[in-house]
Amino acid sequence: MSFWLQSGNPETLEVGSAADMADATGQMYPMGAEDAILFWNRVPVRLEYRYDIPVLLDDLVPLLEEVQNPAFSHTQVHWGSDTFSAEWDLARDGDGLRIDSRWESVHGGYEFLLNDRSRLTVGIVSFVSEWLKVLRRITSDLSVCRVALEDDDIAVRVKALLSMSS
Repeated sequence: MSFWLQSGNPETLEVGSAADMADATGQMYPMGAEDAILFWNRVPVRLEYRYDIPVLLDDLVPLLEEVQNPAFSHTQVHWGSDTFSAEWDLARDGDGLRIDSRWESVHGGYEFLLNDRSRLTVGIVSFVSEWLKVLRRITSDLSVCRVALEDDDIAVRVKALLSMSS
């Protein structure tokens, strides 16, 4: 498979309350915690739970909702973390997605390798289920740590995505 995620099992810190799911995620995982790993055309890309993933959440959840809509045909997303910065152009291709990417920054500085392998084709169901591994990990950790969210919109939407996949 050319696209998959390894969610890992990062340790967590106690967090009483947070503004939203992104804020809670950034607080809940310590520096040096195990990373999630995204495999893009067989190239591993680190996603830090403390820094990268909180920045991605507000774009990732709507993206996963959008690509599952039968009317979906095309969208673009810019991942704006300092150490996971890329632009993805996603287009429906039957039951799959064709993703053309432009990588700007990743941990390790090997954007050139990712840009050499910039086009990826993946099934929509597979794309969503791979991202749900990471979202399931965060949701589970938020529950175990009993984090209270002031704004739970993204967390509620993640739970809806997870329930649809069960």
